[in-house]
Amino acid sequence: MKTLILNWNQVSLVKRIFAGIIVGIILALSIPNATGVTIFGSLFVLSLKAVAPVLVLLLVMSAISKHKKGQQTNMKTIIGLYGLSTFLAGLIAVIVSFIFPVTLSLVTGVTDLTPPDGIVEVLKTLLFKVVDNPVNALMNANYIGILTWAILLGVALRNAKDSTKDSLVNFSDAVSQIVKWVINLAPIGIMGLVFDSITANGLSSLLDYGKLLLVLIGCMLFMALVVNPLIVYLNIRRNPYPLVFLCLKESGITAFFTRSSAANIPINMRLCEKLELDKDTYSVSIPLGATINMAGAAITISVLTLAAVHTVGIEVDFGTALILSVLSAVSAAGASGVAGGSLLLIPLACSIFGIPNDVAIQVVGVGFIIGVLQDSFETALNSSSDLLFTATAEYAKDRKEAKEFVINT
Repeated sequence: MKTLILNWNQVSLVKRIFAGIIVGIILALSIPNATGVTIFGSLFVLSLKAVAPVLVLLLVMSAISKHKKGQQTNMKTIIGLYGLSTFLAGLIAVIVSFIFPVTLSLVTGVTDLTPPDGIVEVLKTLLFKVVDNPVNALMNANYIGILTWAILLGVALRNAKDSTKDSLVNFSDAVSQIVKWVINLAPIGIMGLVFDSITANGLSSLLDYGKLLLVLIGCMLFMALVVNPLIVYLNIRRNPYPLVFLCLKESGITAFFTRSSAANIPINMRLCEKLELDKDTYSVSIPLGATINMAGAAITISVLTLAAVHTVGIEVDFGTALILSVLSAVSAAGASGVAGGSLLLIPLACSIFGIPNDVAIQVVGVGFIIGVLQDSFETALNSSSDLLFTATAEYAKDRKEAKEFVINT
């Protein structure tokens, strides 16, 4: 048995995950009543969510406490890439929605949702997350609050004794090891998630919303396979696709099935380590990206809002719709601060076109119906691009330094 486990662990994680997907599909089709299989998926996601807050706190504290004055990081570049990608995603969604307008058969019975009243409320909620109690932030996986406390404690510990800093490093290494153990269980977890998705949701309920899904998924694939590679190329000046496909394969697949950027933080951290990226940078950029890098959310907000516009027959010029791409980018960055994520920000976007709230809430209901695919693609795009842009910033810095070296010599 020990030899079998060792041989299994030596197989590529991606291949093992694909094996888990296939087994999950076979089990869902052959024994759909074996609901006990779903527990593996739930345990896997909950394990990742449990370890991620502690991992982020310790890694960021450790990295900042050991950061030396004058040592360069790539955070400015990464934040710029996050913002650019999110804005372009909203813009592309607006353009595609004008080229391929979608109308909806609105649903009823969606009454228990409380969307934010405006962008001020979204930003206020986000600000309150910053000053959250650290224990409460850890308990509720409030990554904005966790990052804030980790940065403050890290700065405060920069003058601490080396033994204290070494202890932080030891603790972060220990949690990282636990993460590796959890990630090795990904194939079994993915098997359970696939089984649960097929048996609980099926795909027949999505056929009525085929065109809407095509627009949504098409925009997300265009971002992942065209726009993001173009952004990467402009920064590193070499073929971006090996890096793009690596991020989609290693990060996007797990994010697709976990449907949680927070749960994918440990996986992205491990991949950054595998790519030998700067730990001082990725320990901050990855959890930050899980909070503000929301290209997929910007697409969801824009597409569903313009679908509501077309459904109620409102005439909108492109200039007004362009404002939506800006609003969707800002709102998407604050989506993690709102219960319900990107879908509950749709009424906010609808309000700029004068769409009644009861209609907007029905559009949110449509979003929940197609969420089995929409949320999976959205999370895969968001989480894999966290890794992509973190790597891009470092490779771009290496390219510039190499060029300067050549000029100087």
